[in-house]
Amino acid sequence: MENDEQPVPVQKLLEEEEVEYAKSENTLTDTLRSCCFVPQRYILSITGLLGVCNAYTMRVCLNLAITQMVTFNKTSNNYFDENACPSDNVINNITTFDIEKSYKTFDWDQSTQGLILSGFYYGYAVTQVPGGYLAERFGGKWILGVGLLSTAIFTFLTPIVVNVGGATWLFILRFLQGMGEGPTMPGLMLILARWIPPQERSLHVALVFGGAQIGNIFGSFMSGILLSNGRDWAYVFYFFGGFGIVWFILWALLCYSTPNTHPYISKKELEYLNNNVTIAENHNAKDPVPWKGMLRSGPVWALIFAAIGHDWGYYIMVTDLPKYSHDVLKFDIATTGTLTALPYIAMLVSSIPFGMICDFCIKKGWHSVKTGRIIYTTIAATGPAICIVLASYAGCDRIAAMVYFVLSMALMAGFYSGMKVNVLDLAPNHTGTLTSLLNTISTFAGMLLPYLIGLMTPNSTLVEWRGAFWVCFAVLVGTNVVYCIWADGQQQWWDDVRQFGYPPNWKHGPIIKENIPDKQESESEKLCQDQNDSKC
Repeated sequence: MENDEQPVPVQKLLEEEEVEYAKSENTLTDTLRSCCFVPQRYILSITGLLGVCNAYTMRVCLNLAITQMVTFNKTSNNYFDENACPSDNVINNITTFDIEKSYKTFDWDQSTQGLILSGFYYGYAVTQVPGGYLAERFGGKWILGVGLLSTAIFTFLTPIVVNVGGATWLFILRFLQGMGEGPTMPGLMLILARWIPPQERSLHVALVFGGAQIGNIFGSFMSGILLSNGRDWAYVFYFFGGFGIVWFILWALLCYSTPNTHPYISKKELEYLNNNVTIAENHNAKDPVPWKGMLRSGPVWALIFAAIGHDWGYYIMVTDLPKYSHDVLKFDIATTGTLTALPYIAMLVSSIPFGMICDFCIKKGWHSVKTGRIIYTTIAATGPAICIVLASYAGCDRIAAMVYFVLSMALMAGFYSGMKVNVLDLAPNHTGTLTSLLNTISTFAGMLLPYLIGLMTPNSTLVEWRGAFWVCFAVLVGTNVVYCIWADGQQQWWDDVRQFGYPPNWKHGPIIKENIPDKQESESEKLCQDQNDSKC
């Protein structure tokens, strides 16, 4: 007997499967939402903090490790420094360095070491602008995440590469590491622009980029421990490379490019962010980057100068403080790692109060956004400039020198509430591109500085380093003056031409393909509409 039941259409089966999948997905989503009582923007900021920490540990771990990779040399074997500080490594005329020298197999002079240390920044500059563009086009999550994953893998492979290819291969590897980290800041700043309301930005930016200080602290401290007692310097790269891979897994699972693409953000938080985050509703991802307006903008050039000054001062601390502590102040390697971490602890601790005070004063109307950015950028430039010079005049007084270095980094934390967050003020729609532009130009300081320091300190003496610190003073103070003159705290017209229109007398062609009236005409039309003037 034939079966009277009719076959179920394939289309209906597919629809039923989709419904069942949607129900299970909604159940999972609802469960995750109920479990995650912490707002997702804070989870993003904390994971971003760990990401920046990860980036900086991989960036700086070579700075300390290189002191244990090379045999210390001077330009002259018979050079005598009358100002040389006493060493921790000589006790009762017995050198305690012998066990450490077993892994010091590379004979690289100071300029070669400086070139190797600068290799990272050459690669870092190359991928800044492409990274910012790709982040704006496709979202910051995977551009940032995959970039840091590649850097983690290259860090893990460093011992193998340097033992096979020496200085040349190490320079190439550092270049590739820099390329991997290039999209980090543009991608992260773009994500913050999409997630963080203006009135919370100083605090969140200070929190996220406080990860740089945690990375410097963690990197310096752990490197000192891993390198002490004559251990192989290779352990440093294995440890931090593995740490980077673990972070990537967390980032992939927890974070998303925008609130609207997050699968289990609460409806309350999503509504709050959609109502408060400054993003143009009619901004099109296919719009060209407004280079014409951006490169003719005084506030953008103010940011560029401030970024150059900050990076010059910051890189001299990150890249060369371990060498100064080890070669000039003559701390042993374990102590060098610990003491090098102290300035970054101070910067981390002071960055949060700076951010909270800045946000509080803006909310209370005690000063404008522009004034706040100028105040904290000035603190972050002039304070460290003075302290770094004073550290060099402290001579062999180690305690005084380290106090000045710690104080300089504590004051430098004002940078996060100043020009760092100023990028979000000027261009919330093109944060990634503007950040990449700033980082590309300011990264030349990272390229030039280690090599220049190597040339200025061929014998690594106190007097030679003092000259290098005076150059740092001039750069920090000079660039800050330029920032104070041209800084601004408002969204710029070129960031949203559809809303603001073109400024009067704009003669440089359209920024986007649509026909947009100039700013003066737009304001006149709006006034007519508000007044219902029939003569208009």
